[in-house]
Amino acid sequence: MRRDSDIPTVVLVGGRGFGAHHLVRLRKRASAGSIHLSAIADPALAAESDVLDGTPVTTDLEQALALQSADIVVIATPIGTHADLCETALRSGADVLLEKPPTATFADFERLIAVQRETGRAVQVGFQSLGSHALPALADPSVGIGTISRVSATGLWSRPLSYWQRSPWAGKRVLGGLPVVDGVATNPLAHAVATALHVAGLRTADDVASIEADLYRVNAIAGDDTSVVRITGRTGSPVTCALTLCAPPQSSADRGAAVVIEGELATASLSYTTDVLTIGDRTVKFARTDLFDNLLAHRAHDAELCAPLEHTGAFIRVLEAIRTAPEPTKVSPEFVTWHGEADAAYPVIEGIEDAVRQAASEGATFAELGVPWAHARRDSILSTLCIGDRTVAAYRDGGATIPFSSPRPYLHPIRTRAGVIVSAQHPADHDWHVGLGFAVQDANGVNFWGGRTYIPGEGYVHLDDHGRIVDAALTQAENGFEQQLTWVGPDESVVLREDRTAAWREIGDQAWALDVDITLTPPADAGVVLGSPGSKGRSGAGYGGLFWRLPDCRNATVFTHDRDGEDAVNGTRSAWIAWSAEFLAQPGGTGEATLVLIAVDENRDPWFVRLADYPGFGSAVAWDSPTTVPAHVGLHRNYSAIVADGALSRADIDMLIQEASA
Repeated sequence: MRRDSDIPTVVLVGGRGFGAHHLVRLRKRASAGSIHLSAIADPALAAESDVLDGTPVTTDLEQALALQSADIVVIATPIGTHADLCETALRSGADVLLEKPPTATFADFERLIAVQRETGRAVQVGFQSLGSHALPALADPSVGIGTISRVSATGLWSRPLSYWQRSPWAGKRVLGGLPVVDGVATNPLAHAVATALHVAGLRTADDVASIEADLYRVNAIAGDDTSVVRITGRTGSPVTCALTLCAPPQSSADRGAAVVIEGELATASLSYTTDVLTIGDRTVKFARTDLFDNLLAHRAHDAELCAPLEHTGAFIRVLEAIRTAPEPTKVSPEFVTWHGEADAAYPVIEGIEDAVRQAASEGATFAELGVPWAHARRDSILSTLCIGDRTVAAYRDGGATIPFSSPRPYLHPIRTRAGVIVSAQHPADHDWHVGLGFAVQDANGVNFWGGRTYIPGEGYVHLDDHGRIVDAALTQAENGFEQQLTWVGPDESVVLREDRTAAWREIGDQAWALDVDITLTPPADAGVVLGSPGSKGRSGAGYGGLFWRLPDCRNATVFTHDRDGEDAVNGTRSAWIAWSAEFLAQPGGTGEATLVLIAVDENRDPWFVRLADYPGFGSAVAWDSPTTVPAHVGLHRNYSAIVADGALSRADIDMLIQEASA
């Protein structure tokens, strides 16, 4: 039974960002006497004052509800917090206006649907465009579209660097081990996707048959800023959404965002930001129902909700496909022009306007169109590492790595025996960092590391000098493999040949070990010189060799048998180096673990460590001077890596090393 009063009591959760817009509207309604704003729940605002313009401010929703029960809760908080806050509101007996996207995972969406049905309350999702009166008008025969055959959405928006600095979760796929999924299709241009799905008749989760996502990023973010998402329904019309935040600034009223509806009689374009429908030379301006007013009408006399939670299920299917897809592919810098200065700078991808419009009109991905900055290849798994019945790592060929990032084989994801993920690939800060692998930044002038090349006196410079390491042959054993690799330069010349062997085994009941043996050999009678930024004069940056890129960590420590901390360990030689932390890669893969790298042979290279800037460590074959790979003799390196659950002490590590050696 509803317990609605004549004047509903409202709590706003999140008073900054988009929540500030809600606050302005709620205050106007409160002044008009149509609602009572009982509290604002926002920890940042609460830290400043316990009252804002006469309204109590609390740190959380529970405190706000303790002050006074609410009829309606408006939630405008970071994406990853939506599900729990909405459940709390529903179980308190309130109806909810929940900002989009409603949840960060499909599992959370299903949970909220179950809670909503259990409580009998209403959830309106903040897709304002779904309140447009243009949407029901599309089915009106007088509009002249006829039966809809296909729907597409285009988004040509521009965002400066400051946009990605607005909050800790901006542009993240995961934050603190929890899903966020903040990207072009799931947040800034989510209305384009949601409106297109609605027009196509794809609303509930069951309406969707399949989704294909072609994701890219220009900015140093984990999420996507340029993407094509193609959705096929069990019924309804197919939908293609081509979206970018890396277009030139648009001067049109719709700011370069529209939904195109192809019908049997005509094609229409809907500016979902302005509610203007264009058919040929005709334009019609429609009104829009405010979603909060619609929720009030639903409570008062059961008016149909414009954006009920269940009808955002198709959108959540899209979000889930993006969340579970591989990391977005980096757009190589050569195809990007930056405009403006400092935080106001914004990127523009070469030919992006034509690419977006063509992808939408043809229902094709950027990769299928063959635009020069798209990358169609994906990683192939060359070997799977198993300890007992648990997969602990995958060995990839690097096919998904763009030429700018120097493709090469690597291990990822690497897991502890308890399932904690302890590797990262293509992180936002360094796209060329890939799991655990072996590469150098300079081999006879060829960059096999990826990214820009360090030039003394100039710093890091974008050169056309990137090589790749390709698999020539791999022979699989029961718990290991042997592999021949070829290091190929940009001119297709062979710079080095490599023989690589790997073997893995369990250690006790909490750890496993990986042994890697690498031999580099020049292809001719002349030696090959290996270099690094450190060998060219950049202090402390002698990276190149075995390198392990780690995911986000909490409470990380790095140490050797007699040294602690990044500064003390970086550049030193020791028998082993350890990294212990709480690893926060992704939901279901978080936890404490300790990683140990061991220099097995007597020729110990210095260790390279980065903790403050990003999490990663490894060996340095050319720390502060070049290293020559002699002809015929070659260069040999032998390492062991131990992956253990929990935070281990030096004594624990010594015991594991002894057990591994035995």
